[in-house]
Amino acid sequence: MTKEQFREIFDSHFDAVRNYIYYRSGDQELATDIAQDTFLKFWEKQFGLDKNKVKPLLFKIAGDLFVSNYRKQQSEINFKLQLTSSTSSENPIDQLNFKELHFKYENTLAQLPEKQRVVFMMSRMDEMKYHEIAQTLGLSIKAVEKRMKLALDAFKKVLNR
Repeated sequence: MTKEQFREIFDSHFDAVRNYIYYRSGDQELATDIAQDTFLKFWEKQFGLDKNKVKPLLFKIAGDLFVSNYRKQQSEINFKLQLTSSTSSENPIDQLNFKELHFKYENTLAQLPEKQRVVFMMSRMDEMKYHEIAQTLGLSIKAVEKRMKLALDAFKKVLNR
């Protein structure tokens, strides 16, 4: 693999790999570090793959590095989303309702199994279609649909209380 080929792969896939790890860890710095390590390992191994297999391989390497890092750290996944209210002119009851809804959303998201959370975040945050998620994670479209359904069911259950 030439430097130009590597640069092209890096430029086209770095953000996706970093986002994937961010969704799993909730830590942007860790996600950036693991994404960089992923490409370092990819360069060192000099994988000679066709373009259709590069992205799933990068996600596999990144996932393995994340799990390895997690085991070394023995820390919990601390996933946080930063939401801000769109207007400051809301009345106190609306602000309280928003905070309560936000709290329920964060707790539900944190309690989702990792596989469901990753699919949910890729769909909602990256606005990826199910077939794109399936290709990226190396799953069938039906598996993505099932994980998404289970995640949405968990949200419905909490919000309908």
